[in-house]
Amino acid sequence: MTLGELQARLGVKIEPELLELALTHTSFSYENGNQPSNERLEFLGDSVLGFVVSAHITQKFSELSEGELSRLKNAVVSAKALAPIAEKLGLGDYLRLGVGEERTGGRTKPNLLADSFEAVLGAIYVSAGIEAATEFLRAHVFPLLADPTALLNASEPKTKLQELAAKLGLPSPEYTVTHDGPDHDRTFTASLMINGRIFLGTARSKRDAETEAALAALSKLS
Repeated sequence: MTLGELQARLGVKIEPELLELALTHTSFSYENGNQPSNERLEFLGDSVLGFVVSAHITQKFSELSEGELSRLKNAVVSAKALAPIAEKLGLGDYLRLGVGEERTGGRTKPNLLADSFEAVLGAIYVSAGIEAATEFLRAHVFPLLADPTALLNASEPKTKLQELAAKLGLPSPEYTVTHDGPDHDRTFTASLMINGRIFLGTARSKRDAETEAALAALSKLS
């Protein structure tokens, strides 16, 4: 795997040194003499992402209020939304990680992948300007907005389920969580009853299990 192959996949010309910097995690930097990491590019990319997405959804969804636009934007720029895009682009395979981060599966961590996506976006902006950055987002991020309702449900399912329950005149959802396995390797199962039906969610954390249960309920009740 070479940076040239990644360049072709990204479809944007980026200075090789800048692309390498965008893929340099702080853990690698720390273990190699505190050389520059991708933090500054990530900061820049985050700002570019927020601006371009805000401009796009304001124009595309003229019927939405300011609060609804804000929620939609937050859903689009969230790590949960960006990580699968970064994974599809194969960014995890090219990351420069420290030994510890490598051992703990850093190449597949959602937050780390999302951060790398923002850093690459920052590198695109520096190398090719705002138009190239916008076209990159148009190709890889804007498709998330094809179904804004599904996007919002996935980004904040517990909130959306509570709103739906209120709309249907039902009690607020209450979650019951159990767990199996030793402390270092637990599996959590959340259950909730709403409108006479029980919905389950299983995950490696209590919060994620509740999220999965809420998503299961939304998919049936929406």
